[in-house]
Amino acid sequence: MRNVKKAFGIVTAAALVAGLAGCGGSNGGNDSNASGSPSASASGSASASASAAPEKFEKISLFQSKVEIAEPLEALAKKYKEETGNEVEVWGSAGDAYATQLQAKLTAGQGPTVFSVATGAEAEKFKSYLYDLSNEPFTASIAPHMALEADGKVVGVPYGVEGFGIVYNKSLVDPKDVSNLDSFTKTLEKLKAEGKNGFSLSQEAYFLIGHLINMPFALQADPQAFIDKLNKGEVKMADTKEFQEFAKFLDAIKANGTNPMEVKYDTQMGDFATGKTAMVHQGNWSYGMLKDYGDLGFDIGMMPFPLAGNTKLSVGVASNWVINAKASPEQIKAASAFLNWLFTSETGKNAIVNEFKFIPALTNIEADDLDPLSKAVFEATKSGQTVTWAFNMFPQGIIVNDLAPAAQEFFLDKNMTGEQFLQKLDAAWAKAAK
Repeated sequence: MRNVKKAFGIVTAAALVAGLAGCGGSNGGNDSNASGSPSASASGSASASASAAPEKFEKISLFQSKVEIAEPLEALAKKYKEETGNEVEVWGSAGDAYATQLQAKLTAGQGPTVFSVATGAEAEKFKSYLYDLSNEPFTASIAPHMALEADGKVVGVPYGVEGFGIVYNKSLVDPKDVSNLDSFTKTLEKLKAEGKNGFSLSQEAYFLIGHLINMPFALQADPQAFIDKLNKGEVKMADTKEFQEFAKFLDAIKANGTNPMEVKYDTQMGDFATGKTAMVHQGNWSYGMLKDYGDLGFDIGMMPFPLAGNTKLSVGVASNWVINAKASPEQIKAASAFLNWLFTSETGKNAIVNEFKFIPALTNIEADDLDPLSKAVFEATKSGQTVTWAFNMFPQGIIVNDLAPAAQEFFLDKNMTGEQFLQKLDAAWAKAAK
């Protein structure tokens, strides 16, 4: 996935919305491994066991936004029919036109039974169509903080997860030397003195500011409430301690590294791969480009951005599986059975990891062959050592249209301080939120 969102339009991510997780429900014995209980005769003859036939459900339809998994999803539907006798009709993925087409189908009462929604504004838009999955047993396996919720109910299960933080060269940087503002700054100064670029951003909107600014928002006690107040002009970033420290991090980055306005994503990752840069602020998707360089000659890892001593990675979900709440009871039951099979059967779990190439968002799914960056995201997800993608709560388009231009000005103006940059951000936000 190039980015967390298609709007980034920067890189195709090897693991794009990493990890199709589960959703589904009681399958009435639909699990492919289910078998009948042994029965014994009254005379005490030897018991005989026989596999129970899978329960027959109505045919359901499935519509989802990720073109990348269209073919393996259709193949999986065939396997589902082979194992259970039940049918899932996979409708063609619509890419950028997905939300518009989904709205038209739902409004016309034409299905689908199972569909995907993006976390944030899209999920809110389709809220009335989201079936309550709270009582489905498999939702207990969703990793901490990753379930799609509405009004306190679990209404969607993530495809999978993606995460970002500081991707670092283990031969040049030790995480214990990048644990807070002071150690971060000293490490950058040391690397600069050694002729290395200590920390790199690139000029694309999300890589320049969108991902980086997530951290001070995510560290608020209630990110959504803070954003709501910011939208109303009741709080300011410049008056908030996490943002004040964030500005000092930016001052350190600006003073000790290559100007990101001179760096594109390809250059950023190329300089990291060749040892010219010690750390980059990137996500698990960036491994796809690093892999093209072959043996790097050093090990890599991902660590948290240490704002306010933070020890957690920024991990989130781009899209979720949901069931159409306005489908018939029979359709809902069939959809639940399919999703339960998808997230609990060996066939389904294998497809999620090895065919869809997702980082699992369910703790009952293992992934043993992940690359180092995806592995770091997966382990953080399972242990709950994550902070939210608060930028999903931002006003639509604000990163590209408002925050990025302010960040560009900051890095191009040698005299602008981080404190002045915060004032620029507040002004840009107030204008965008009107």
